[in-house]
Amino acid sequence: MLSPEEAWTAIAAEVQTLGVERVSRADALGRVLAEGLTATVDVPAHDVSAMDGFALGADVESGTVLPVEGIVAAGDPPGAELRSGAAMRIMTGAPAPSGADRVIPIEQTAFEAADETGPAGAVRIVEPVPADSHIRRRAEVSAVGGPLLAAGEPLTPGGAGLLATHGIHQAAVYRRPTVATLSTGDEVVPAEAEPAPGQLRDSHRDFLRAALSQLGIEARSLGIARDDPAELRAKVERGLESDVLLISGGVSMGEFDFVEQVLGDTGLGCRILFDAVAIQPGKPLVAARHDRGWVFGLPGNPASAMVTWWLLVRPLLRRMTGVQDSYWQGALRARLEGDLPGAKWRDRFLPCRLRTGSGLVLANPRPPLGSHDLVAYGAGSGLVRVPKRSAPAAAGDPCEVLPL
Repeated sequence: MLSPEEAWTAIAAEVQTLGVERVSRADALGRVLAEGLTATVDVPAHDVSAMDGFALGADVESGTVLPVEGIVAAGDPPGAELRSGAAMRIMTGAPAPSGADRVIPIEQTAFEAADETGPAGAVRIVEPVPADSHIRRRAEVSAVGGPLLAAGEPLTPGGAGLLATHGIHQAAVYRRPTVATLSTGDEVVPAEAEPAPGQLRDSHRDFLRAALSQLGIEARSLGIARDDPAELRAKVERGLESDVLLISGGVSMGEFDFVEQVLGDTGLGCRILFDAVAIQPGKPLVAARHDRGWVFGLPGNPASAMVTWWLLVRPLLRRMTGVQDSYWQGALRARLEGDLPGAKWRDRFLPCRLRTGSGLVLANPRPPLGSHDLVAYGAGSGLVRVPKRSAPAAAGDPCEVLPL
């Protein structure tokens, strides 16, 4: 049996980033760039004003009154000229007139309406500013051909706005994996059905569909396979057409647990990497590799399936799309708001509610009744880790949590 760290090492040794595709700017949001992007325009395109105020051409003393000779608005073409000894009214983003070396904010002046001082009025300087104040210089943000975003970076909403500024309509990103899900068990019925005595509704399909959706992946459901090796094999064959197949149930030591047996069929071409991980819940996890992708046999208990997804399957899928994720990456140091049980020979991962207070991450554990306790795990917003051979902890003690 592998430790969770060893299980991840076995996965990471074989994971590969998927191929590259070009998609629209909108579809690239949240995905990892496969190629760097360069600027297509200078930003700003000209020297422009950073404030609403007045363009000046030289040092002036407090109390100086200057004639105002015109106004430059945002969107005006460049080319206005500022006469020595005068000022021009200017708006934020407007091109700076030639002859101007600074902009003084309007709140540092007193504007006087038009009269004999000039057709556009006059401005009295209340608080002078030095040269180069409040002027954004041409190409100070980016110059044509300069770098914008590097390969390997995810495209954020801010990045999407950056691409729009440069008229970049498509981006090369790593492909998202195709994922098929398959539930197993004679006792399992669709969530929409009314279970007969001894049956239960399939919660795995909805959990995996929602969890995959958070990664931008649309799940392809293969339905439910009965506890029959032939039926299971036929559905697994269909699932192997996807980059990743996620099978729920059928991986324990019971007489009707056939997943590992089917995956071991040489005709399917699967190679099992491991079939147990030293975690609680989630011990009976099967990971297999084939020439076209991956197969995971998730435990049948809902909490076990969730924990193995969060710890090992989700980081694999993110790695396939170019994200540098791994087991327990993203975990935070936190402080307990409730008691935490200890652990024996396996790391335990319990649901908890997370909040922040006084600059701290606070975790309130919800110890479950067992790996069947979907209520506890369904209500948790994080996982708190109890390292193996740990004694119980109390409120106020430090802990590690993985936000979900």
